[in-house]
Amino acid sequence: MRTAITGSIATDHLMVFPGRFTDHLVADQLQNVSLSFLADTLEVRRGGVAANIAFGMGQLGLAPVLVGAVGPDFADYQVWLKQHGVDTDSVQVSHEHQTARFVCTTDSVQNQIATFYAGAMAEARRIALAPVTERAGALDLVVVAPNDPEAMLRHTAECRELGIPFAADPSQQLARLDGESVRLLLDGPRFLFSNEYEAALLQERTGWSADQVLQHVGTWITTLGAKGVRVERAGEAPLLVPAAPTTGATEPTGVGDAFRAGFLAGVTWDLTLRRSAELGCALATVVLESVGTQEYHLDRTDLLTRLRTGYGTESATELEPRLSYLARSL
Repeated sequence: MRTAITGSIATDHLMVFPGRFTDHLVADQLQNVSLSFLADTLEVRRGGVAANIAFGMGQLGLAPVLVGAVGPDFADYQVWLKQHGVDTDSVQVSHEHQTARFVCTTDSVQNQIATFYAGAMAEARRIALAPVTERAGALDLVVVAPNDPEAMLRHTAECRELGIPFAADPSQQLARLDGESVRLLLDGPRFLFSNEYEAALLQERTGWSADQVLQHVGTWITTLGAKGVRVERAGEAPLLVPAAPTTGATEPTGVGDAFRAGFLAGVTWDLTLRRSAELGCALATVVLESVGTQEYHLDRTDLLTRLRTGYGTESATELEPRLSYLARSL
């Protein structure tokens, strides 16, 4: 199964504020907020939703095709991704803008304040999927992850025209998309990804109830943070998969992207939705215990231990043959 991941490719600037943001908000002055937080640490990391998902899948040996727009500063990042199993030959390099930037500050209770600069990502609307299929071969799934809104709509429409199954992952861009655009993105995806807040927001944007959303999508996967994941299909009882055990949260950025990488790996291997979600949750805890979205290393023994501890021996036994690539890559 050949998967293309479309979406943002960015550099993350991650800071930590030792206090709580909420302690500095004055209730009757929220219309005039002007705050500055003194951060203790700064980490500059590789990121972007599409790149993060592709990185996770690449570590599992799946050679995903990354599709997005970057600036001329992408050279070192490209080498990094190639070294970790990602096909970057369909990434477009801008001659006018730098690679996108994500600037995020996390407080002591894991609240976050973030700003995203699109930069070269705005040129992703110029990228067509047909040349990608001509170069990389037939695609079995295209993930439409957060990106330039026009690019997301274009790639969704192209998937329908080319008959390629796709996954809708509008997440952070829901705030910028109007109702009609969201309805177009949710017209027929094989998978829909959201977190709990985004699930409510996309219903508000579309004017659809949860049941109506399920009439338009194949499978709706909603991440629930520490409560795990809910997987829903029309006419079926929801599947609830608890979060995998963790030794403690270090930095939450990129956890959802890691879940998607694991879940999509399970789908690629034709595993059940439960097993795919369990693998996604296990990968998510690896990133939760790391700083940065691509600074982790997948260890086969560690991953199997997480699966066995969280979901039982049967889960680990079923997934063990699929993780043989990790044994070779150590």
